[in-house]
Amino acid sequence: QVQLVESGGGLVQAGGSLRLSCAPSGRTFSRNVMAWFRQAAGKEREFVAGIRWSEGSTYYADSVKGRFTISRDIDWNTVYLQMNSLKPEDTAVYYCAASLGGILSTERRDYRYWGQGTQVTVSS
Repeated sequence: QVQLVESGGGLVQAGGSLRLSCAPSGRTFSRNVMAWFRQAAGKEREFVAGIRWSEGSTYYADSVKGRFTISRDIDWNTVYLQMNSLKPEDTAVYYCAASLGGILSTERRDYRYWGQGTQVTVSS
């Protein structure tokens, strides 16, 4: 069962920008942490960015720090990933995830709910 839906992926040239969105599909559920993961072809799924829903504190993977920004809109119950200065190595399927735990975890196993992913392709 898919409980989160991502949108906003696409094809962009290196140096360009994309904004991904993630919203619940169907019922709204409680969560403490929202995060973005990505999985490139032939690679493991890796943590990209996370945010605590309540106060908005964030954490980023070193590979995207300074280029990506995670944010949330409480009224619209939506989390975003603003991606700037995109590089070809950012090419991957990007997944939205939600955790009921209190820690801002980088571990895939700590997230209960997942979207089906949206493709981001950065051309050189």
